[in-house]
Amino acid sequence: MTITVRYFASLREALGTDERFPHHAGATLGSIRDALIASDAAHAEALARGRAIRCALNQQILPEDTPVDDGAEVAFFPPVTGG
Repeated sequence: MTITVRYFASLREALGTDERFPHHAGATLGSIRDALIASDAAHAEALARGRAIRCALNQQILPEDTPVDDGAEVAFFPPVTGG
């Protein structure tokens, strides 16, 4: 199974715009983040567990325990503020 992973703001600068990523049945937003962290040093630094990162599934912000289906779009971005 494969999903599209998109990055925004400072994460886009560090990791690029988007990538295709294989995942297993039963994956969640959190397990995908962990798999990306384990994939290489750039992802480990940008998506580190100590960093405030928001997750979205199919353009909806959801908690990390949300299941992810095949073909989904997962997005990661830092918190944003308006002014």
